Amino acid sequence: MKKRLVVLTGAGMSAESGLKTFRDADGLWEGHDIYEVASPEGFRANPELVLDFYNQRRRQLLEVAPNKAHLNLADLESTFDVDIITQNVDDLHERAGSSNVLHLHGELLKVRSTKNENLVYPWKKDILLGDTCEENAQLRPHIVWFGEDVPLLEKAVEITLQADILVIIGTSMQVYPAASLVDYVTSNTPIYFIDPNPAVNKNAFNNLTIIKDVASTGTDTLISILR
Repeated sequence: MKKRLVVLTGAGMSAESGLKTFRDADGLWEGHDIYEVASPEGFRANPELVLDFYNQRRRQLLEVAPNKAHLNLADLESTFDVDIITQNVDDLHERAGSSNVLHLHGELLKVRSTKNENLVYPWKKDILLGDTCEENAQLRPHIVWFGEDVPLLEKAVEITLQADILVIIGTSMQVYPAASLVDYVTSNTPIYFIDPNPAVNKNAFNNLTIIKDVASTGTDTLISILR
């Protein structure tokens, strides 16, 4: 029986594909205050601005490809039962061939109704004001905004509880509630943390290995250790 490998991924996972990490060092997203473009209040105040922000992100996503780190994780499915829990809203894990991907913060290539959150549709073009669901309500990005619940968090906890090995890639582990997932692995579970600037205390966990590297070569190192 294959061991259960659970991987938590963040923005650093997709950076080598050319996707900008949304938040800059000054805390702005593409020059915008994050609450202007990533909160229900921001959407109510200026829906055109918010739709344009995500339209730009979606266009960019459709122009890039998975990088070696995405391909390496897909390749690990030949050896492990791999579950990926990602904070990323791109589809690069899926395009690389990973089978089990849970998107904690939503998906850029989907939209949903502003009236009925269960009405979700695949979407690759721009969202415009006037684009509506079957109940005639405006469509919005299928993204978890600040101040909104993370509906898949409970499922992510269930997956993490079953991990034989936990891998963390390209995330500061500062964004909650996603950062809390590491607390659900058992104390003897091996944890591998891959990041060029790992903001983690090695003494915080019993069985932590830090791989100070970018995602692509860091996952090369991980594979050599695990195999």
